[in-house]
Amino acid sequence: GRLSEITPLGRLLRNSLLVVVVAVPLATLIASWAGFVLAQLPPRSRRWLVGATTALLLVPLPMLWIPRFVLYLETGVLDSLVPLVAPALAATTPFTVLLAYRAFRRVPPELWEAARLEGASALTTWWRVGLPLVTATTTAIAAVAFVFHWGNYLDALLYAQSEDTRTLPLGIGELVTLDGVEQSVLFAGAAVLALPAVLALLAVQRPLLGLQDRPHRAS
Repeated sequence: GRLSEITPLGRLLRNSLLVVVVAVPLATLIASWAGFVLAQLPPRSRRWLVGATTALLLVPLPMLWIPRFVLYLETGVLDSLVPLVAPALAATTPFTVLLAYRAFRRVPPELWEAARLEGASALTTWWRVGLPLVTATTTAIAAVAFVFHWGNYLDALLYAQSEDTRTLPLGIGELVTLDGVEQSVLFAGAAVLALPAVLALLAVQRPLLGLQDRPHRAS
């Protein structure tokens, strides 16, 4: 349609899909591991690290722009899709780590103890005992990561501006700056960008509601 005539929609979609296909599983995995480790720590260490993780939510994003730019420049990955995937290496946002932590804290401690008595490693305990019991939270974390990486306009603007690396948010955002673009084209672009994120949130609506029905244990 008219949208694909004005902007390279196929390439934008391909780049955005590549980012989420790599970043979402990676962010979900790292958030789950981090949450599991936090839940297993002694109370004093756990409280300190949970507090530090919560404090990271308050760090202003502009403080990270220049250090990230220098890092990506020095490592030779600037103006590629790597900077758009990189936040997944830190679980995308501390919020996902806290989600995973709260979920693993709800697992009865007897199950962890039984796994230890059987000689299970930490990785085996996470995989066979913990992960099956926190499916709803894991799904929610994946949805949060998807929404972030799919709509990540700012990182694309700062670190991946070339024609080959532009993603859908940046391409659709540029439509607004063009003269003579019909409102229908802008609405179509907004719909293409928003629809996958909306569908992802709708897909996890039931798991998210299910989280409220689980018994909570004090942290």
